[in-house]
Amino acid sequence: MISVEGIPAFADNYIWLVRREGWGQVAIVDPGDAEPVLQYLNSQQLDPVAILVTHHHYDHVGGIAELVERFRIPVYGPAREAIPHMSHPLREGDEVRLAGLDTHFRVMDVAGHTAGHIAYYFPNQGGQGLLFPGDTLFTGGCGRLFEGTPEQMHDALSRIRALPDDTLVYCAHEYTEANLGFARIAEPDNAALAQRQQAVQSARLQGQPTVPAPLGLEKATNPFLRFDEPALVHAAEAFVGHPLRGGAEVFGAVRHWKDTLD
Repeated sequence: MISVEGIPAFADNYIWLVRREGWGQVAIVDPGDAEPVLQYLNSQQLDPVAILVTHHHYDHVGGIAELVERFRIPVYGPAREAIPHMSHPLREGDEVRLAGLDTHFRVMDVAGHTAGHIAYYFPNQGGQGLLFPGDTLFTGGCGRLFEGTPEQMHDALSRIRALPDDTLVYCAHEYTEANLGFARIAEPDNAALAQRQQAVQSARLQGQPTVPAPLGLEKATNPFLRFDEPALVHAAEAFVGHPLRGGAEVFGAVRHWKDTLD
């Protein structure tokens, strides 16, 4: 079985290590900083076999050079972005097969946060699937539109939303508590959201992570995956002051709404 271990980095990043239980090899996802990765690999006696990158922002790629110099491992990343030391450029539908883990990931094009952003999906037969969406989908939220359009992000999130409910979302930041604060503004009558917010606040008070989260919970409580819910559509139209046509317009309005409050 595949397992995932999180390494905290910077103020709120997660660097993910993917391994097969009982094996000593790992793939490193979005290493923005090499030092905490090196410390963890050394303490757990683990050998990296690959680096998987979702997009070009520094807090996701800043540690690649040092890790590649140390271990001489391949770097997989989005073909449409400049990734340091990238050896395997990837596009929608590609597969990453890692012999050291005896597993493979499916590549999804999820542009919007950046122009070439990709996600890695592992459909774990017999167990929960795993999704590494970088900064496209957050627990309780989604990434800002730095380089893409609302239509692109809506398309990306729609395809993510179509994955099985038990898929575990390993996003790259611990933003859940703040994201749910906005979600409650957008959907104040969502009972599942109120319950989740209380659980997340309790977890954070105890210093516990709130990532990963099952995709089914995101579908029930994350406003950026709920662009066709009547209550959210009504709230978004009230915010912009005019009717909205289709999910992309609703998503764009909700994203702009959150931007005005950040």
